Amino acid sequence: MRTLFLNPPSYQGFDGGAGSRYQAKREIRSFWYPTWLAQAAALTPDSKLVDAPADGLSTEDVLNISKDFDLVIIYTSTPSFENDAEIATLIKAQQPDCLIGFVGPHVTVLPEDSLRAAPAADFVARKEFDFTARKIASGAKLSEIEGLSWRDTDRSIKHNSDPNPIADLDSLPFVIDVYKRDLTIENYYIGYLKHPYISLYTGRGCPACCTFCLWPQTISGHSYRVRSPASVFQELAQARELFPQVREFFIDDDTFTADPCRAEQIAKGIADLGITWSTSSRTNVPYETLRILKESGLRLLMVGFESGSDEILRRSRKGITTDMSRKFVRDCKQLGIKLHGTFILGLPGETRETIEQTIRFACELDPDTIQVSVAAPYPGTELYRQAVENGWLVSSKMVSHNGTQICPLSYPDLSGEEILESVNRFYKNFYFRSKVIARMIVEMISVPELRRRRMREGIEFIAFLKRQRDIRSQQERSEFAN
Repeated sequence: MRTLFLNPPSYQGFDGGAGSRYQAKREIRSFWYPTWLAQAAALTPDSKLVDAPADGLSTEDVLNISKDFDLVIIYTSTPSFENDAEIATLIKAQQPDCLIGFVGPHVTVLPEDSLRAAPAADFVARKEFDFTARKIASGAKLSEIEGLSWRDTDRSIKHNSDPNPIADLDSLPFVIDVYKRDLTIENYYIGYLKHPYISLYTGRGCPACCTFCLWPQTISGHSYRVRSPASVFQELAQARELFPQVREFFIDDDTFTADPCRAEQIAKGIADLGITWSTSSRTNVPYETLRILKESGLRLLMVGFESGSDEILRRSRKGITTDMSRKFVRDCKQLGIKLHGTFILGLPGETRETIEQTIRFACELDPDTIQVSVAAPYPGTELYRQAVENGWLVSSKMVSHNGTQICPLSYPDLSGEEILESVNRFYKNFYFRSKVIARMIVEMISVPELRRRRMREGIEFIAFLKRQRDIRSQQERSEFAN
């Protein structure tokens, strides 16, 4: 079947792609590559990938495109599911014979609920969907495909057995060929990465057991399954040839440094390619590993510090301490590795005091850039189970009417509104320090291209703060009315 892999249009500027860890409208324009969809598209003959948010495509645009396809596979997320179900309804009304299915963590965890809530969907593919999609496109019977929940001819819902995790990741084709064929890489922005950038995976899964992390608990699992170094080198070399304009490559594994020896081996091979690259890391990486990565072209590490409270880190099963983070940051700064630190407010155990403690901790660590999120209890995560069990979950919504993240959690002594308000204060306290402003000014003076970009991002960031203020005002008016 002619197959369309679709990341559908949603809120304006909404990064809901299959590579996005937290689906929401960002502080500044940001789009992750829909790598999971691209991987399935690379495996499925006669297919096309459409990433509507990044390309600025409307619902009408997507409906026109979908006319050429027999099978439409839609990536959906918890925040965007209602909208995505409506897109499926419109496609089905236009093409009654078109087979439509959903993929992603949300439908993996809630397959039957999803099919009942999206009557236009014929199936959902649970867990990893690469080979599942290819089998559907080849015309195999839905009843015989592992990983499917599907509608029978009488509209009853059937559930097939789960698929086994893909053991040989080298059996999957490269995603960069699909990037070249179907995507405009200049449309993808991440504030802390050079532009344009490209991201890809060298492995799936994460051995860490953080209670809030979505993908390992739903799709990819806690076993770190990896590609061979030779496969990684070959794809990066090919990407360099296909995209000479790319200024940075991002290895988007959940935790690339989970196996330090492998990370060192791959880094040494990347050094021969002469490219600039960045990746994700935890704070338990030895200095010697960091040194090898830096000498091999590593520019930046994205690191989840999460909280300045060791008790919150313990409750969240983060597996690190604040002292570990302090040493890690000292090592990175000594080696000249830039850091993008991510923090989460509103995890279990959060109080007004721990919020202030985390803000001070972030300023003490002083990474080059930060991202502050509110705790997101996605279905299928331990955090979600805890929130339901303890009565902390006060809303099923993850985002506001315009796609900006809201706080669905509320604790007896700390409301969701207070948690959300503290995000703005966190950003202001961190970025409006004289040393940070001076650092940014020096960067903007020395790199004209960066100057233009930072000016745009500054305008977008101020607009984000205003949107957050408006959301709080609406919440307060609603509470007063009730």
